[in-house]
Amino acid sequence: MAKILVTGGCGYIGSHSIVDLIEQGYDVISVDNNARSNPSILNGIENITGKKVKNYKVDLCNFDDTFAIFQENTDIKGIIHFAAYKSVGESVENPLLYFENNLVSLINLLKCVQEFETPYFVYSSSCTVYGNPVEVPVTENTPPRPAESPYGYSKQMSEQIVNEFAKSSGTQCILLRYFNPAGAHPSILIGEMPFGKPENLVPAITQTAIGRLPKMYVHGNDYDTRDGSCIRDYIHVCDLANAHTLSLHYLEQGKNTGLCEVFNLGSGNGVTVLEAIHAFEKVSGIKLNYEIGPRRSGDIVAVYANNDLAKKLLGWVPKFSLDEMMSTAWKWEQRLKADETVFLGTPGELN
Repeated sequence: MAKILVTGGCGYIGSHSIVDLIEQGYDVISVDNNARSNPSILNGIENITGKKVKNYKVDLCNFDDTFAIFQENTDIKGIIHFAAYKSVGESVENPLLYFENNLVSLINLLKCVQEFETPYFVYSSSCTVYGNPVEVPVTENTPPRPAESPYGYSKQMSEQIVNEFAKSSGTQCILLRYFNPAGAHPSILIGEMPFGKPENLVPAITQTAIGRLPKMYVHGNDYDTRDGSCIRDYIHVCDLANAHTLSLHYLEQGKNTGLCEVFNLGSGNGVTVLEAIHAFEKVSGIKLNYEIGPRRSGDIVAVYANNDLAKKLLGWVPKFSLDEMMSTAWKWEQRLKADETVFLGTPGELN
């Protein structure tokens, strides 16, 4: 089968996508400089799939090092590009870091795609491109509004770059706008390993429950929602990973009608922060220690997906429930605690 380059392959979504790709018969290589990931996750991938994945410890912002990967692997047929910084709060504090890292790495990668005539490119985008939408659920045709953070702006600009590149180069591209990934692989051999203090809800919940955090904060309960907390769309990471494999199938089979197509990847259900907390409490049997705090800069009120297009064209159907997301995330957190000598002590450490 075709050789696929996964950038950010040691990261949360990247590692699960590598597993899905291998299970579908693809030959996979990874590039990840491990600045915000843990290389030990590659052992979990090998234990699940029986395949040892080669990872290039390269910073994609370095063009020469990036180019050398393509020189060594001239048979790359597709790229799935995950590698990027993703903390909303950090992007507000340090916008130039986000614009430089997320945009320069993308441009360098696309230069290599053009030089080596790589036919397929799948880009990891985000629902943050919609800004604070007027109506939900959002469809792929929902007009983007101003982003609420530099991270969101970096995704909006990246989409524009990929779209213009596709038109000029003829490379067939897909932009996957996904919502809030959660959970871990059912084997509990890989899962999310947040860099520093988690900003995403589910790892904040599980780290509080395990005792890594003394308490967690709900950022505002005065929004115009059913319980005052923000509404998000949570999607299991394995469902998300499978959509990337299906996107490659879609391009390989020539089903795309345009050079750059867009798909929403979400469950289609809006869940409030407090509802997510209650779901965790139900599956774990643990009463979570949380406190209502002030609103957080960069947060939007509510966003969830209309996923009809991905279902229709990609044949993608999410399989995991919110309870299963919480259950696997909790089992993974417990494994991290039990095996912290294996998983901690690298740039991707949790404490």
